[in-house]
This record gives sequence, structure tokens and C-alpha cells, in this order.
Amino acid sequence: MLGPVDVAPGVAWVAARTPTLPPATHTNSYALGTGEVLLVEPATPIRAEQDAWLAWARGLASAGARLVALFVTHHHADHVGGAERFARELGLPLWAHAATAERLPHLTFARRLDEGDAIALDGPTPQRWRCLHTPGHAPGHLCLYAPELGLAVVGDMVASEGTILIEPAEGDMARYLDELRRLAELELRMALPAHGAPVAAEHQREGSPASSPRELFRHYVRHRLLREHKIEAALAALTAGARPAPDDRGAGGASLDELVARAYDDTPRAAWPYARLSLEAHLVKLEREGRAARRGAGWAVGSSA
Repeated sequence: MLGPVDVAPGVAWVAARTPTLPPATHTNSYALGTGEVLLVEPATPIRAEQDAWLAWARGLASAGARLVALFVTHHHADHVGGAERFARELGLPLWAHAATAERLPHLTFARRLDEGDAIALDGPTPQRWRCLHTPGHAPGHLCLYAPELGLAVVGDMVASEGTILIEPAEGDMARYLDELRRLAELELRMALPAHGAPVAAEHQREGSPASSPRELFRHYVRHRLLREHKIEAALAALTAGARPAPDDRGAGGASLDELVARAYDDTPRAAWPYARLSLEAHLVKLEREGRAARRGAGWAVGSSA
């Protein structure tokens, strides 16, 4: 486990190894509060990492913190791997969105949070965090926003290393982009992602795509829309002149593999299985907008394009 590091007054950061998507190798957890403390992201399923995580949490309590709960941003395995053990051994309740709780029936959630719910943490310097329901990556994804501190825990909305996968089965690309735009409107000094270092407005790290939280959110939107343009161009190139006649609705479609090879030609082939998922999520969005259409087992340009 990496850390702990105090990244802001009343905010500590640790990173534990998890089975997450490369290039990330760790998932971040945060301790929020100066008296009452909320532990965010009981992530790791790895036993040795769990032992170190528990030692960190108990160290906070020994130093005077009053641990109040374990907060889960969403249900993915690299975010909840330690939830059951940590809740049991620390005697803490689990908090999450209802859609997250529904996807984790083996866990008991004492509080189901939603958009606008407040979490007040008492202490020498009280903190007040507001829940933001930010689906797109996952149906129950929650961020935490402290306007007075200029801080936001952003989970898997963005990462300061790698990118964020939107899977077609449970993700929603259009909603994800809308929520990124909403986050970009917040007045933030620092964003606290689940993967990679916190992103602070006053620091620019070498190799970082953005110099501030707002710019990072906007960078993610630009990146997705540029990729979407490449997908539309690939659709047009692969299905030009091949639109089906009314009695031949199974013809003329480009396969996902064909589209990946064109739309992700700037991405290493080893990443194409993940790219294929993002591609399909984009296609579902384009289909809703009338800009793509299913053609048998493939895809083509939509009727309104």
C-alpha cells in the first residue's frame, strides 16, 4: 500500500493494489474529516493490502479520529474488494447509492445516498460534503463535493493515469459526458480520483493531460468526442454504398472488430478488447441520436446522419 499522504487539511490519501485496468495498478482511498472521519473506497481484495489498509484505519482511530462509515463510490470489484472485511473488523456501516447496493446483494448497506444528500463531519474544522449522483460509468456512481473546501472525490469519473472505461452493458456514454460537463462547472481546487494522484489546480504534473480539475474534465469530454468522430468516420468508410434495401435489412453492417481497427488505429492492439467495449458504448449513444444504426450483426451510418 502507498501512503498515507495528507493532500489537504482533513484529507488523507492511500493507494492499495487492486485488480484494476492497466495502466493503473492501485485504487485510492481517502480519509475525510478532522474529527469524525469518513473512509472512502474500501477497495482492495488483496489480503496483505487489506492488512495494511486496516492498520492505517486503526491508526487514524488511535490518533483520535472517530470513524463513522465506509463510503463506496460504485460497485466495481476494484472499489469494493475489502468492503465486507473492513466493515466487519472496524465495526463500520457501509454507505452507497441504491443502485450500487442492488448490485452488491452480499453486502449490507446501512445508508443509501442520492443526489443532494449531505454528509456532515464534526471536528475541530467541520466538513460538509454533498453527494452528486454521476451515472455513466456505473449506474450508482456517486461523487462527494465540499464547496467550502473546493474539493471533490470523483471516483471513476476521471483518472490522472490511464482513462475510464464505459461498458455498454451498464454504462451510458451520453450521461457520462453530461456528468463530466457538470463536474467541470464546479469551483474546485482539487479533484480526488480513484486512480492516479489527486489533481490540484496549482500543480501541473509532467505527462498530465490537464493543469486543473476543470481542464481534466473538459479534456475527457474532448477526448471522447474526438473518438466519436473517428467512429463515425469509420462507419461511413466501411459501409459507404452498402445501406440495405427495405427487403435486405441484414446487409451492409460493419463489425465491431472492423470498426475498432479503424477508429482505434492509434491505440495499441493489446488495448483493443477494452476499446471494443468503449466503441460499442459510443455506438449505442449514436444510435439513440439517429447517427448510427444496427445492420444485422453490424453497424452502419444512421438514417439522420
